Amino acid sequence: MFGDRHLIVVDLGFGDAGKGATVDWLCSPRAGLDVAAVVRFNGGAQAAHNVVADGRHHTFRQFGSGTLSEVPTLLSRHMLVEPLALAAEARELAALGVADPLSLLYVDERALLTTPIHGAANRCREDTRGTARHGSCGIGIGETASYALDHDAPRVADCARPDVLRRKLIALEEHYAPLLAGGRHRYDPIADLVAAYTAFAEVVAILPGEQLAGFAHSGRLVFEGAQGVLLDEWRGTHPYTTWSTVEPRNARDMLARIGAPGYVLGVTRAYMTRHGAGPFPTEDPALSIPEPHNGTGVYQGAFRRGHLDPLLLRYAIDACGGIDGLAVNHLDAVGDIRTATGYLTADGCVDRLDCGVWQDLDHQQGLSDLLSAATPALTDLPGDVPGYLEAELGAPVVLTAHGPDRADRTVRITAQA
Repeated sequence: MFGDRHLIVVDLGFGDAGKGATVDWLCSPRAGLDVAAVVRFNGGAQAAHNVVADGRHHTFRQFGSGTLSEVPTLLSRHMLVEPLALAAEARELAALGVADPLSLLYVDERALLTTPIHGAANRCREDTRGTARHGSCGIGIGETASYALDHDAPRVADCARPDVLRRKLIALEEHYAPLLAGGRHRYDPIADLVAAYTAFAEVVAILPGEQLAGFAHSGRLVFEGAQGVLLDEWRGTHPYTTWSTVEPRNARDMLARIGAPGYVLGVTRAYMTRHGAGPFPTEDPALSIPEPHNGTGVYQGAFRRGHLDPLLLRYAIDACGGIDGLAVNHLDAVGDIRTATGYLTADGCVDRLDCGVWQDLDHQQGLSDLLSAATPALTDLPGDVPGYLEAELGAPVVLTAHGPDRADRTVRITAQA
């Protein structure tokens, strides 16, 4: 279906569109794609990729969503790695019958470490924002990335160098001491963290550099994105964004360095969702679509639902530099869904968002302001949703899903090689 190209899976919305379930299917024997590894190319432990397959359910956070099919995971240098959460996730996978999950894990030594210190600082910072919270998951992703801009931050390689790691953790703790004063958000002592991270280095394959070519030599690679393009650090709705490049530039760059072709598969639901604060033009609180795996978060708030929005999806595709195909999920839930044909704003009707306009934080704030004030013009959703999206978005729908299970996914057309 995809020729000999490696696959780059990206969410075209605000997240939760079904990337994990899509990657699970691509890695399964049902797809027959001979996948050698799932490569995580952005984000960190805040991911929540729900997979339901053969009576098993798991929320993938750092492990690649091909793990139930025993496909190895490569955490690239673009990942923010949280070893304590990885250990907990490995135990969950083992309980589901995955033999020795950590043996399926490979980690680039250059990847940044997200520590409980980052997480505590993240939660403190969100607390200070009160009702103006940004919708963070509270795990410390933004703090990990921002601290590394100006400091010698802890990295995966340091897990095998306890003295270096201890020095970096002490500096990290000192940096955040004013924010953490009062001790509302606690974390383990540094000595315990060093011991845990040293144990992590002893049981996980830490790679000296990318070594992507070796994995590609063994078969197809599936690059699994996290979050959604509408949350991208440079293209999203500032300030309600992630400290991560969500659009596929990192994955494309990695493949370019080994001279390998890539196929970008954009993922969307048949309607829109958002988990966290920020503008959401087609949000409709009256929609009562069941959501068994996404509830209310302490910092993100309630899970939000809205009508289909081709304007935002086209914007996301432009932010990706184009896509090659679409996967459309949750087609079983379109009963009350409508679709937006434009936005009514104080300056008139808007029927397209020019991605090239929103190139810096000031302009991204302008995009947020526009979307927050916009009233969507809604019309009935055509019966052939995949066909409608192909016409609206200019890309073929190659995969569809009418339910949450792996078995609910089907190939729609044969993609051009």
